Amino acid sequence: MRFPSLEPERMSPAQKRVHDAIASGPRGGVRGPFGVLLRSPELADRVQKVGEHLRFNSSLPARLNELAILINARFWGSKYEWYAHRPFAIKGGLAESIADDLAQNRRPVDDAVFGQAVALLGEQGVVDLIGVSGYYTLVSMVLNVADIPLPAGAPSPW
Repeated sequence: MRFPSLEPERMSPAQKRVHDAIASGPRGGVRGPFGVLLRSPELADRVQKVGEHLRFNSSLPARLNELAILINARFWGSKYEWYAHRPFAIKGGLAESIADDLAQNRRPVDDAVFGQAVALLGEQGVVDLIGVSGYYTLVSMVLNVADIPLPAGAPSPW
């Protein structure tokens, strides 16, 4: 593991507060990305709230919501995300054949790039970078789907 587990007795008060909020919520525990995100407690708190909404209060049917999660897991090569959500997708009504087809063509993870990022940014910086990447993927998708135009007179960047 690139980020060792944070035991509650080693957490800062802010990390412990967020840890306890996650553990007492609908997830029922701190798993997956949340142990890593706790290195940036305010980001972890905000992300877990967005994720809680998207996961447990989505307007999408479970089959489609979980398919979207699997597509992202596959695109980004997140084996844990795939592992965690494939059963929910099948339970929600996604055909196993669709999940199996999507699972083809896995990508490797590059430890050298990770090491360089930690050396340059520190663990919190890497987690914040992950958060920025994910958040702005969301923002870009919303803006594109909504077809929000540039302000009048603003030049197109491409």
